[in-house]
Amino acid sequence: MSDLKEGQAAPDFTATDQNGNTISLNQFKGKKVVLYFYPKDDTPGCTAEACDFRDNYQGLIAQGIVVLGVSVDDEKSHQKFATKHSLPFTLIADTDKKIVEAYGVWGEKNMYGKKYMGTNRKTFLIDEEGNISHIINKVDTKNSTAQVLELLK
Repeated sequence: MSDLKEGQAAPDFTATDQNGNTISLNQFKGKKVVLYFYPKDDTPGCTAEACDFRDNYQGLIAQGIVVLGVSVDDEKSHQKFATKHSLPFTLIADTDKKIVEAYGVWGEKNMYGKKYMGTNRKTFLIDEEGNISHIINKVDTKNSTAQVLELLK
């Protein structure tokens, strides 16, 4: 499990999005990137977070910010989630768990006393040079955009 810190280079990756397109982090050099990790498509917290980014998307774009969501769900699940909630940004399918492991968000979770492995919710802000400028460990799913914008002031 990786323990990334602010100021470090963000690990590059190549994966597919909800439309089957190949996406790599390198293609966004020169732009600010919100790389947010979430546990599962179409669950209450993940939907609240995605819809908050959707509702504030035009403001983010106006500031030159790219939004990328990552979970271990597959392309088909991402496409259904994006369509159902009119998500205008890219959802990355990390089915082989390479990205969640590189960013240190894959780990043990506990629900109702049952332990299991899963994606921990975390957001990385990546600067124009590809370095991690901020890490949000305690994501407020209903106000995730406000958390991001507060750090970028």
